Amino acid sequence: MSKYVLDVSALLTVLNEEPGKERVEAILSQAVVSTVSVAETIGKLLDAGMTEQDSKTSLELLNLEVVDFDLEMARTAGALKSTTKALGLSLGDRCCLALGLARNQGVVTADRSWSKLKLAIDVEVLR
Repeated sequence: MSKYVLDVSALLTVLNEEPGKERVEAILSQAVVSTVSVAETIGKLLDAGMTEQDSKTSLELLNLEVVDFDLEMARTAGALKSTTKALGLSLGDRCCLALGLARNQGVVTADRSWSKLKLAIDVEVLR
């Protein structure tokens, strides 16, 4: 059973061997990501010069549970725009939060601005 929702920045700490990766590696077996986060992560890996196949393989090797993003989560992500706009959260960020809210699970991120969020779920900032 999963306990955490990982955002893209958390995934990238592992894939790019960045500070915070040890914590993410320790909870990978208890974590989920949304299909939106998979798409965004692949895009960021491609931007960094990785091939499409290598980016897909890298994510598959993490053996994460991937959750389809549904209409209710989409509504929640849209509604979060007004409360997260000042922090500069992207659509992908709000989709991650919507998944956490839908599953009542804490989210894990490397984005410090998330520590200012006031939500009904825990937000763990890696660094």
